[in-house]
Amino acid sequence: MKLRILIAQLGLACAAHAQVAPATLEAPVVVSGMVADEASKAALLERLRGVYGAQRVIDQLAVGAVSTPANWTAYVGRLIGPDLRLVKGGQLKVEGNTVNLRGDVASEGQRQQIASAIAASLNPTYTVNNGLRVSVSQQHVLDAALADRIIEFESGKATLTPAGVAVLDQMTAALRKLNGVKVALIGHTDNAGSRAGNLSLSQARAEAVKGYVVEQGIAPESIAVSGEGPDRPVADNRTPEGKARNRRIEFKVIQ
Repeated sequence: MKLRILIAQLGLACAAHAQVAPATLEAPVVVSGMVADEASKAALLERLRGVYGAQRVIDQLAVGAVSTPANWTAYVGRLIGPDLRLVKGGQLKVEGNTVNLRGDVASEGQRQQIASAIAASLNPTYTVNNGLRVSVSQQHVLDAALADRIIEFESGKATLTPAGVAVLDQMTAALRKLNGVKVALIGHTDNAGSRAGNLSLSQARAEAVKGYVVEQGIAPESIAVSGEGPDRPVADNRTPEGKARNRRIEFKVIQ
């Protein structure tokens, strides 16, 4: 009989046949399958709870008559390390001496880091198939949609111009791709006029942008707004071009 362990959330599988699914932020880690004895079960659960936290690990492991490679529990324990928390929407599956890893990571560096850690934790009898993918970051989705453009308002007002609406329509489409991830809308101004007036204007413009995207179906609770006035310029306020760049709305994914 093959050993099967399923740890659902992100994805990991171990043993004669085992799976572990690493989790998303604070999602439960479900551990299921069959191990050879209570000691193996306790050791795996202790390792998982150490990595993910006791409250997040849901135990669905069974104990039964299964065959495993030599020192299987020790090797699987080494596979379940902190690096697995970097993997999203994937699975680590071990069948006998074959390890299959898939899921999304934020960078090529993370992909190599995780693969190297897994390879170093096993002996040469194990084969590792690395199916990790570098995912496009949520912030990149917003940055690509804005593409260094400015959401325009009428001079001195929090009223969107037609050109501003056109850009914001594209930003709304990008926000939909994030499926409710919380985003901060941060209003900025140039340094013309009083700081107090600019702070108020930047806040009002951020609120106007939120109002528009909410009208287009974006959940209001996924949008936070703030106004920073002239305090964070990205260009020289001594030129018209610089002032125009400083009058902007930032879209930032809240980590």
